[in-house]
Amino acid sequence: MAKRTVVWTETAARQRREILKYWVKRNGSTVYAEKLIKLTAKQIKIILRNPQLFKKADHPNTHESAMGYFSIYYKFTSNHLIITAFWDNRQDPKKLLEIIKK
Repeated sequence: MAKRTVVWTETAARQRREILKYWVKRNGSTVYAEKLIKLTAKQIKIILRNPQLFKKADHPNTHESAMGYFSIYYKFTSNHLIITAFWDNRQDPKKLLEIIKK
């Protein structure tokens, strides 16, 4: 089996950056943001091993991998893992639906 390349959509990358910036500003340190980065990397490794492991989202061909307060929304092909959203689960889910429809 070929290795999949991880591709962050512009939207997902921006969401992740904004979430990390928020936590650095809120806490006055990078400790929590660094923890979240490590947790995300670990979760992506799990997804890469078996992308069908996590439940399908409400949008076609999209899966959701929950990590506590955050979720990774993704699609996959034989060559790519495409992260379409990096979501703080405390936000309005209607906003998420608009994002993953794109």
